[in-house]
Amino acid sequence: MITVRNLTLDFHTAEGGRRILDSISLEIADGEFVALMGANGSGKTSLARCLNGILTPTAGEAMVDGQNTRHASEVGEIRRRLGMVFQNPDNQIVAPTVEREVAFGPENLGVPRPEMHRRLERLLKLFRLEMYRQQAPHLLSGGEKQRLALAAVLAMQPAHIVFDEPTSLLDYESRCQVLDLMQQLNTSPNPFSGRALTILLITQFPEEALFANRLLVMERGRLVMDGAPKDIFLRVEELQQLGLRPPIEFVAYHEFKKDQEEISPLEDFLLSPIL
Repeated sequence: MITVRNLTLDFHTAEGGRRILDSISLEIADGEFVALMGANGSGKTSLARCLNGILTPTAGEAMVDGQNTRHASEVGEIRRRLGMVFQNPDNQIVAPTVEREVAFGPENLGVPRPEMHRRLERLLKLFRLEMYRQQAPHLLSGGEKQRLALAAVLAMQPAHIVFDEPTSLLDYESRCQVLDLMQQLNTSPNPFSGRALTILLITQFPEEALFANRLLVMERGRLVMDGAPKDIFLRVEELQQLGLRPPIEFVAYHEFKKDQEEISPLEDFLLSPIL
């Protein structure tokens, strides 16, 4: 389980201080698929980086499976349990070949070589990367790089994965492939642990949030909405005030309902069919 309690994050510069996250509290249960939306600068990525110890909160705490990011001795285990896939896979790919990239994490964790090779072969096949195993990652397409980044994270057998806008640099077909992989990981047993993965998807695309079971919305460092995506997207005017665009079908439904409300009771009676 991911637990955040009264988490606050301040950044201090020569010009002064700025509050990035403001007293956020939430829980994400094992196996949930949660989407996180918010306008640029709302604190989405900062929250994600607090979850795996890249950033340390000014106040409050973030915990992953009982491990606290404030405790330096627990951060290594937290990063094994909670993997991150970033917006630009080039920022996290470090090895000279596809094969070495997938093996990098387990090797650093001290996983025995037979087990490391078992994970490697299974993940290369799962993500359709077998033919590229000796190829340099920078020669892959955007979608292939994102699949490689995900395979490298899964090689460390996390229980939870945070996707930080993983499709924003991809074409439509590659976006669909990555979203399909996320759904498979969340609804099917992990090929190694045997249980579904917890997914936290940070996205600017409302259509992607509909894949999730739960949607969180942030504004200026605060959590302002939390519920089922379809329920939240019906709050069209509130979302628009936050600088967010609901899916077009929800906007159309909202406009239809608004037009209906403008019809007077007498007009409604005259327009209704007489039985």
